[in-house]
Amino acid sequence: RAAMRAAAARSAAAPAVAITRRGGTPSTSRRELRPVRAVSESGSTFVLDDSALRTSKLIYAASPGLGHFRPGHPESDARIPAILDALFDANLTPTLRPGELALLDGFRPATAEQVMTVHTKNYVKGLDVLARTRAPLDIDAAPTYLTKDSYHEALNGVGAALALVDAVVASSKARENETGSDKNAAAGFGLCRPPGHHALPRGAMGFCLFGTVAAAAKHAQQQHGLQKVLIFDFDVHHGNGTNDIFRADKDVLFISAHEDGSFPGTGKASDVGDDAGKGATINVPLPPGSGDAAALAVLDDIVIPAAVRFQPDLILISAGYDAHWRDPLAGLHYKTGTFHRLSVKLKELADELCGGKIVFLLEGGYDLVGLGEGVSDSFRALLGDKSGETCGKIDGLVDADFEKVRKVLAQAKATHQL
Repeated sequence: RAAMRAAAARSAAAPAVAITRRGGTPSTSRRELRPVRAVSESGSTFVLDDSALRTSKLIYAASPGLGHFRPGHPESDARIPAILDALFDANLTPTLRPGELALLDGFRPATAEQVMTVHTKNYVKGLDVLARTRAPLDIDAAPTYLTKDSYHEALNGVGAALALVDAVVASSKARENETGSDKNAAAGFGLCRPPGHHALPRGAMGFCLFGTVAAAAKHAQQQHGLQKVLIFDFDVHHGNGTNDIFRADKDVLFISAHEDGSFPGTGKASDVGDDAGKGATINVPLPPGSGDAAALAVLDDIVIPAAVRFQPDLILISAGYDAHWRDPLAGLHYKTGTFHRLSVKLKELADELCGGKIVFLLEGGYDLVGLGEGVSDSFRALLGDKSGETCGKIDGLVDADFEKVRKVLAQAKATHQL
């Protein structure tokens, strides 16, 4: 477990973190984690051998952001360690799944210029100055907080996302001579924080500093010629930042399924994008209490037909696990197995439409048990394993009337002619 955490911490270069216990001994308790400075010696975008590119089903990277933390805040430094603990307990490690699961190591932080592809120069430079001269402080009412390390930790998270796009593309190229399903690229999964989908072009919002998935989309377009990018956001909260960054872009299809009325209050079905991007934004505000059936219906009735029509070159997932029924910050009723079923269908969609090229990037998820369970079940799905969900009916958990869900889906289908 300690080795897995240490490898994840080494993945991000200056300023990277090694995960240790106070006093210098390896930690087995997520409550005792503290950041320690370390510098990667790798100058490459990522370190992954040819064999891993050819055979892996899933490539993941971790940027735990341990220098970005505030005691008692839900977007805490315990989130990625909790996921790594859950993966370890589920035997979902590269050591136990050699040839199938690979850890992406040695990636570099994103540059300010790479982040400026989706944010204004004034905001990016100003955040750097603010972190160096005035942190710690709150920068919005959510509250989104800033520490002296937050700017660099956010660059590390974006860097992990860009490197995963590079790795998935490299995996696709490594398999060009294969046939059938063996030709499909490995999936990617970024365990990155802070999250990013609320970050606006000109500012931070909702625990988010930089638009991680948005930067990954721009990187895919500019560096790999993957012009048409589908972003599906299944976080419980509307990805308003991603929505606004691409609202006039016809080459990025943004679909968000979120809880109606939850933070930040955006994501109405009537928001379909603007100008050249009109119709390339699809918002599906689900009734509070929507559960497994609603999540799968969104995929079958909205996401899949929209994707087939759009024909993406790459699929990116804003993977928020705060729709889990355990999560304290919202009110959807997804189960652990919901994330498995979503991930299976999304990888099948990528295999069908874009040679398997799909990257999941972590957004929300604030109950550590639900977060660890949900991400682990997504990993199982992408590795071809069965769900690890053990419970059936959950006492006291009653999903919203599906007729309400049906009306929301019907409106979206009519609006977008699906």
